[in-house]
Amino acid sequence: MKIPIFDLVAQYKAIQPEIDEAIQSCLNNSAFINGEANKKFESAFAKYCEVKHCVGVSSGSSALELALEALEIQKGDEIICPSHTFAATAEAIVHRGAKPIFVDIDESTYNIDPNLIERKISKKTRAIVVVHLYGQMADMGQIMSLARKYKLRVVEDAAQAHGAKYKNKRAGSIADIATFSFFPAKNLGSLGDGGAVLSNNSKLAKKVRLLKDHGRISKYEHKIVGYGERLDNIQAAVLLIKLKYLNKWNRRRRQIAKIYDKAFTEKYTTPTIREDNESVFYTYTLRHKKRKQIQKKLAKKGISTGIYYPKPLHLQESFRYLGYKKGDLPISEKISKEIFAIPIYPELSEKQIAFIVKTLNSVAI
Repeated sequence: MKIPIFDLVAQYKAIQPEIDEAIQSCLNNSAFINGEANKKFESAFAKYCEVKHCVGVSSGSSALELALEALEIQKGDEIICPSHTFAATAEAIVHRGAKPIFVDIDESTYNIDPNLIERKISKKTRAIVVVHLYGQMADMGQIMSLARKYKLRVVEDAAQAHGAKYKNKRAGSIADIATFSFFPAKNLGSLGDGGAVLSNNSKLAKKVRLLKDHGRISKYEHKIVGYGERLDNIQAAVLLIKLKYLNKWNRRRRQIAKIYDKAFTEKYTTPTIREDNESVFYTYTLRHKKRKQIQKKLAKKGISTGIYYPKPLHLQESFRYLGYKKGDLPISEKISKEIFAIPIYPELSEKQIAFIVKTLNSVAI
């Protein structure tokens, strides 16, 4: 039995007629840039996330960069963020000329540890970029309290948290501004690159809308210097269809996670979900000190796995200039050596799930 870490073909086949019709409609109307599908998706996703504004952009990475520019992050500013995340989180900070200040994570949730943030705040600190990792939101209550205390802006990097909740509030609805990625494998994924910036702040949303489309207020009238970072209309049309299924897909992910939780607790470290959170399990992450050997055995049985992420950002060559060394963020470093993800997508069959459970328990060392 071959079980991939994600199965995008299975997802496409499940809703193929609707996806094909949405794409064909764009082709028939030659609607490729800033079309009706884009407007409808922005409105629908804003409503879904319970925010006032959504601006579709070309990728999750561009969403982060435009969000930080809208917040007027400048050269020399310091921005707090986790090290245990994808590189785009810190890259966006660097592209603004600012300095990432890496903070360690909570060992149980893998999100940024709010108890460690305050000691990293300096006179140069301007913002906190919070990553909701693996489908679970970070402790936004404590983080927002710190932000208010020190008059800092907060960005939610919700690239892995489409539909997740913290104290019944949707991901993307709490901070000053939020960013999403619609990379194909995400819970809500496009057929290529895509992203969005969300905010309840009309001024910030308006700034992002200008920035993503060359600063234009009409076809050849440019109010500010901007970029070409628009969300493709075909991708918006696809996302509009998939958004209808997001809650159903997320429920199925949680059902599978419960099966895994019960099956793996004795032999692996399973995910810890806070009581006030509703995770959407973008990945289901296990921990084991002999990860490499286990992954090899799983591969031989046809079960694909992934590591998110094998090396923390503070130890990456690209961020060496910041001066971090091994031991500076011990939890991030420890987790990166033990963690691995197994398949958890809505299209998994009961037979596949049973095979995954049986195989993982049989290869545990």
